[in-house]
Amino acid sequence: MTAPIVLKIGGNELDTPGFVDELALVVKKIAPVVLVHGGGREISSTQEKFNLTPVYMDGLRVTDEPSLRIAEMVLCGSINPRIVRCLQLNGVEAQGLNGSDRGLLRAKKLEHPKGDLGRVGEVIAVRAEILQALLAQGVTLVIAPISLGDGDVFNVNADYAAGAIAKALNAEKAIFISNVPGVLQDGQVIPTLTPSLAAELIANGVIQKGMIPKVETALEVVKSGVAQVVITNLAGVAAGTGTAIVSH
Repeated sequence: MTAPIVLKIGGNELDTPGFVDELALVVKKIAPVVLVHGGGREISSTQEKFNLTPVYMDGLRVTDEPSLRIAEMVLCGSINPRIVRCLQLNGVEAQGLNGSDRGLLRAKKLEHPKGDLGRVGEVIAVRAEILQALLAQGVTLVIAPISLGDGDVFNVNADYAAGAIAKALNAEKAIFISNVPGVLQDGQVIPTLTPSLAAELIANGVIQKGMIPKVETALEVVKSGVAQVVITNLAGVAAGTGTAIVSH
């Protein structure tokens, strides 16, 4: 079987009208694909409806028990079936999963130097054989990163879940979908970023604002053993372009 590509899509992209329809067309071109999705914006708005204030620490959602239930409800009960339904309607054989299904993703509590994140986890094991069997049947997998932990579940950052899955599958690459065609310098896409070049461009202000955490997360995923992480938009996925983050 051809090595799969792991695509990570975030809540901002999912809120864009027509995005999943376009995504379906791209998936058809590059299959086999594993989609890992977040849903931060929808989780936050749902928290607020329940009079809970979203709290973040270095970009990670602090997840107490009520917030965990909301994250699970939104990711597994709303966003995941919505993506699957749209893919199916566009002719893509799709199946939704979350990390609890068959113990697909096992996680432990993520310890953070700045404080307690609550029920936020990091993936420690992936049952890759489950994914490989479904991919071999031509199924596009749509995974919500709620992961099985000690007696309950953990909320896992979708970027890191995508990285863990990519590593376990020996994926060709992981692609972080953005709203821009890559990391830009003077309006042009930087084709390749190493850790040293990334640090230099961040220090010089070339990489700034919301792109900094994306690049830093990609670097951590590459450090974990994934060959490369590409930051690009949907058009870039189809064309094979974007910024490739590599270890050296």
